[in-house]
Amino acid sequence: MIDDIKKDAGERMAKSVASLKQELTKIRTGRAHTSLLDHITVEYYGSQVPLNQVSNVNVEDPRTLTVTPWDKDMVQPIEKAILGSDLGLNPATAGTVIRVPLPALTEERRKDMIRVVRQEAEGGRIAVRNIRRDAIGDVKDLLKEKLIGEDDEHRAEDEIQVLTDKYVAEIDQVLAEKESELMEI
Repeated sequence: MIDDIKKDAGERMAKSVASLKQELTKIRTGRAHTSLLDHITVEYYGSQVPLNQVSNVNVEDPRTLTVTPWDKDMVQPIEKAILGSDLGLNPATAGTVIRVPLPALTEERRKDMIRVVRQEAEGGRIAVRNIRRDAIGDVKDLLKEKLIGEDDEHRAEDEIQVLTDKYVAEIDQVLAEKESELMEI
């Protein structure tokens, strides 16, 4: 029973870290990367569809992405979706190819990005601590039902705390890597 609780908590904590990493890939560093446009959706025949399902997104050079729609009628909606996104990008259309130049990051913009990254990381830490709280609550419930003893409860709480510390350290490592990536010119 305790092993199941620890295993479940570990899996959920790992998912929280993976989710944080996914969110951080959306925060740009000045280098072009196709995942930058992953969260943009486009109106396609009456429904919202991810950009990468209606077009081909490629890196042309370190500061430019190219978006090639599969349907030439989608050029305008894709351009509009990129303009309307929270990324602050200005796409330029050349026929059926949309070029998305990435502006150089200013020092002030980099600091803003770091602030956003730190908030994301804190959200990840909070998620991990909430999982710890739930797992310890489950262990305490087992103790109340007299399915485990107090020694088992203390041991399980310590092991859950070790697991929590491991994943919080992993989040801190991801944050440090992203911050250094953002400050690099």
